[in-house]
Formats: sequence, structure tokens, C-alpha cells
Amino acid sequence: MDDSLANGPNRRDLLKTAAALPLAAVLANPALARIAAASTQQQTIKTPSGRSISASLALPAVTPAPAVILIHEFWGLNDQIKSVAADMAGLGYIALAIDLYDGKVGGTREEAMGYMQQVKQDEGVETVRAWADWLRTHKQGTGKVASVGWCFGGFWSLETGIEAGTDATVIYYGRVDQPVERLRRLEGPVQGHFATKDTFINKPMVDGFEANMTTAEKDLTIYWYEADHAFANPTSARYDEADAQLSWERTTTFLGKHLFGAA
Repeated sequence: MDDSLANGPNRRDLLKTAAALPLAAVLANPALARIAAASTQQQTIKTPSGRSISASLALPAVTPAPAVILIHEFWGLNDQIKSVAADMAGLGYIALAIDLYDGKVGGTREEAMGYMQQVKQDEGVETVRAWADWLRTHKQGTGKVASVGWCFGGFWSLETGIEAGTDATVIYYGRVDQPVERLRRLEGPVQGHFATKDTFINKPMVDGFEANMTTAEKDLTIYWYEADHAFANPTSARYDEADAQLSWERTTTFLGKHLFGAA
């Protein structure tokens, strides 16, 4: 598909097309991802320390609704993650794709790595807390908030659960080497998606996480996939379509159970 169509007269038709397609198909097509991303609205708030932070918001057709914080990979808040927000709104959630890079998006792995290394732990914690608080009191919300994150965002999804006491937490191949005393601060259940071929977020790390969660007496469900890191990203060379679809089905079922009370 010609990427220029995203700004042409067929924009409305493309938006309808994006809404009707599976999420993976939208994420794999730059034009559709750009259209879906453009349907979100930028929100900016101030943190307690006075920093301005921004995010992309997608609202569902029916409210009040529970909210989901979406946290980007190490690339930054790009059209893909904004597209996930649009998809989540279609599933009935207030979806907020937050930005931990202050508007920067990596064009190369080296650039993205540099942005990731610039994120300060205390500022990141303040950011996720501020957005969780904002969503809990959103006039169209129910007060329930969950988080979902991928890779770098998977780490920050767990941090959001620990630091903001969210109702549910989903981690896609993110760093989970947290001590028991921090995990005890979790209030909601946690679901994790990990890959057997991942050499960094590997089985020893995840096994340690499981053991610590058991000691902390916290609710954890882990799924393993015969895949590699970033298997859920359609633009990655390591993308695994079947596992991406299965993991997303498990994610949406989990969120539905704990935010809507669906069976």
C-alpha cells in the first residue's frame, strides 16, 4: 500500500479498513498504522515535580470504561503503539499509550538504545504514577487501571504495577528481576509472555521471577512461546504470527476478566 495514501482523500476509507482488520495486519502496514495512530488524541499533564509528560489517548464508544496504560518498546512511542491504543479502544477500554522518551523515537537501534539509556528511574516512576492517577479519576473511567508493555515497556509495565498499584499487569518479554520486597507491593494479578529463544529475558530470569512472586504470594501466570524476543512485533524479523495472535488473545482475555469481570 502506498504510504502517501495516509494523507490523501482515501484517509476515511483507510481508517475504516484499519478498524476492521486484525491488529497484527495494521501494525505490519505503515500506512494503516499511521492512520490508526492519527485517530488518537495527545494528552499532556504535569507531574508532581512539574515535568510535562505526554501520551496518546483513545476512547471507546461506550463509557464509563476501565483503562489500560500501554508502554512502548525501546524504539519509543511510535505509530505502532498508538495503533494498539486505537485497537484497545475498539475493545471497550480507555487506552493510553504513554511516552517515556519525551517525544523522541529511535530511527536506528543505536539511537533507540541511547534514548532508553537516558530514561531516569525516578522520572519514569513519577510518569507512570501520574498517568495511573490521571486514569483512575478520568471522568469517563470506572477507576480500574491495568498496564501492558513490550520489551523496555514490559519492564515498565511491571514497574507500573509495583509503583502505582494497578488492577492488572501484562508483561511481554520485559526484564523481571525484581526482589520479593518490591513484588509484595503489587495489588493486581500479573500475566507474562516470554520466548524460549530469548537470550536476555531468559528462563533463569523468569524462573527467579516466578519464585519471588510465589514467596510474595502474588498471582502470576506465565506463558512460554517457542519464539524469540519481539515475537509479537509484526515489523520484527523475529515476528511469529501464531504466537503473537495467541499471546494477544490471552492478554485481552486476562484484561477482560480483571477489568470488566468477564469470564
